[in-house]
Amino acid sequence: MAEDIPSAPDTGSAPPKIDSSVPHSARIWDYWLGGKENYPVDREAGDMVQQLLPDIAASARHDRAFLGRFVRFAAGEGIRQFLDIGTGLPTADNTHEVAQRVVPDARVVYVDNDPLVLVHARALLTNISAEGVTDYIDADIRDTAALLETAGRTLDFSQPIALLLLGILNHIVDDDEARDIVHRLVEALPSGSYLAISHTTDEVDGEAMHEATRGVTESGGTPVVPRSAAQLRTFFEDVELLEPGVVSCSRWRPEATPWGEPPEFAHFCGVGRKP
Repeated sequence: MAEDIPSAPDTGSAPPKIDSSVPHSARIWDYWLGGKENYPVDREAGDMVQQLLPDIAASARHDRAFLGRFVRFAAGEGIRQFLDIGTGLPTADNTHEVAQRVVPDARVVYVDNDPLVLVHARALLTNISAEGVTDYIDADIRDTAALLETAGRTLDFSQPIALLLLGILNHIVDDDEARDIVHRLVEALPSGSYLAISHTTDEVDGEAMHEATRGVTESGGTPVVPRSAAQLRTFFEDVELLEPGVVSCSRWRPEATPWGEPPEFAHFCGVGRKP
């Protein structure tokens, strides 16, 4: 069935209809992160995946932690602009919150094309600093030209930008299309910009990951394609891939601990710099 979101802000139009009869990737992710913006069908799908991949919730948390580490790294490198495509549902330490803590005048543009995300983003993704700017674009990553044009109203594309593609390219099932999207986005960025990607992988759990993604798709959820580290490296062909390369999100420049290197999880990531 379709439901109205009761807390939708007044945007001058009727609130979008949300289909709660099929699982939704952003709501499943929210469930794994311990959020409350999910329905029984999402929890059922999330539990199904977790039966096959017991560490999936921990993997989601490490993916989220990677976002924070990358944003702090980029801000430390002098980046003042962030383009986050595939925003997902707001949770703790969103991109603009991390960025504006480090750089109060950071400008952040979120992009998603999901009505549920749109409602929550407009309501919750607001500046945490008086100097900063936060905007939201309702757009599809496949419509790159329109997305970039709209983002250009907030971001200055003559100055370096950090582009975040976290958990979005795994929904582009065709490899060539996914690479072309990344190429077009990076092509629009000036020298000194950064690209961060996180992605579901089959490097860790193999066939269990493929079975899990098939199960979500067959239940009506958004298709997901896991890719290998070698496949993910092809997304960085237009940038200089930074150390430690394409690795588990838990292993990208982690905080030092007395327990040594953290274990691998089912989400891999990488960061590149445009020369």
